Amino acid sequence: MTDHNLDTETILVAGTASHAGKSTLVAGLCRLLARRGVSVAPFKAQNMSNNARVALTPDGEWGEIGVSQHVQARAAQIPATTDMNPVLLKPRGDGESQLVINGGAVGHFAAGEYYESHWDQARDAAVAAHRRLAADHDVIVAEGAGSIAEINLHDRDLANVECARFADAAIVIAVDIERGGAFASLYGTLELLPDDVRERVAGAVITKFRGDPALLEPGIEEIEARTEVPIVGVVPHDDPGLPAEDSLSLPDADGEGGPGVSGTDDGVPEEETVRIAVPRLPRISNFTDLTPLAREPGVRVAYVPLDATLDAPLADADAVVLPGSKNTVDDLLALREAGLDEAIRRFEGPIVGICGGYQLLGERITGADIEGTGSESTVEGVGVLPVETHFSPDKRVERVTRTVAGVGPLAGATGTAAGYEIHMGRSSPTGETARPLGPESAATGRALGTYLHGLFENGAVRDAFVSTVFEMADESRPTEPSRSAGDPDDTDRSSYDRAADLVAENVDLAAAGLGELE
Repeated sequence: MTDHNLDTETILVAGTASHAGKSTLVAGLCRLLARRGVSVAPFKAQNMSNNARVALTPDGEWGEIGVSQHVQARAAQIPATTDMNPVLLKPRGDGESQLVINGGAVGHFAAGEYYESHWDQARDAAVAAHRRLAADHDVIVAEGAGSIAEINLHDRDLANVECARFADAAIVIAVDIERGGAFASLYGTLELLPDDVRERVAGAVITKFRGDPALLEPGIEEIEARTEVPIVGVVPHDDPGLPAEDSLSLPDADGEGGPGVSGTDDGVPEEETVRIAVPRLPRISNFTDLTPLAREPGVRVAYVPLDATLDAPLADADAVVLPGSKNTVDDLLALREAGLDEAIRRFEGPIVGICGGYQLLGERITGADIEGTGSESTVEGVGVLPVETHFSPDKRVERVTRTVAGVGPLAGATGTAAGYEIHMGRSSPTGETARPLGPESAATGRALGTYLHGLFENGAVRDAFVSTVFEMADESRPTEPSRSAGDPDDTDRSSYDRAADLVAENVDLAAAGLGELE
């Protein structure tokens, strides 16, 4: 039985594994179809990510969706809604996640508890969301999650198996060749699919290929003969620059216990650069806030591991930015165990905390048992900002615009800054502090805290902060323009268009039986 609008076609981009390029393919398909005048919408029945964005719920309120569906909505050139990601799981540690349905937080559950008590509710929400999208659009491009061949989950695989069924979807499988074993992964995936789902597979796309595609021809011929599934595309390893969905995309450590670094491909000599240190919190969230900084010429964003054996973890840093956290208290304790709290207190350069990072920088957190620390009701913060955060069960989810007062690390910035807030807890001053970005922000001469996600996507704010970092580091800022102003749509040929071109140039939709979309 299917639940979709018979006039609407759904394409499910599933994968042989996580991080196989599904999000990029979906965004590329959405922009490609939108450019051709097709009414298209993205969809992911269930997502697991701590990178979230704000979107409208069916009731017209603000709610949360995964960042990839927000990006894909931009690619489709339509407003983001929670129907595009009706079920979101936000991991918070110890096998537990916050469950968000239709944009609103339902509670915190271990995996087993979720499947036993809330999976039917989640499926109903996903079916209803897909139905609403199908009523308004001609094509839905759905994204699967992880591998579609997880046989231990086939009876409850909402993002893959269930979505294929209730949406009556044609399936295209993304196969990551960068990891090796691509043909074996595809063959095994097809063999493990339920029969009714296997019949829906229209084709497969090999992703992240480096080299001459002709080298793959013997393997492609063999796998097509064995499976009768066409390889409809070989997509080169060419990152279009879309925001990342999960921490798998963060740069790896340097092999010697040092930080992984982003922004090294701008051609600026290393001796002329500045380094922004970002503590790699165990429960890091919304780290896409840092992406606009890494795109600035001469800026290196270094994700510093929380390793107590490091003698001087901030020795090479010119600035520090603390990102969001899905569990502020536990990340604060991890920061303290690694000795990074003391290193931050001693640090003399610019410091910025965003959302959970803002809470970490304060003097204390009260009501901390709301975050799962048991009887420990008060936790001392890093102590860089004169604020106190109190937790309660209420969650703030909203798009906002703040007036900018150019003080502290944002010296010289003016105008307004737009973004969004997603947080539990409210912060209030314990002493004298400037309010650079509205009532729940704080700044001293060297440090700033704010709940505003998307802070550095605002050009005036980013420019002021980067200039401050270069000035305090006694370095001349490169005069070349930013590779991107922060949002993937800010360049003449946007990241969305680059993703669409990747699909148009390397994927044969007709070969997958999807020729009507050409």
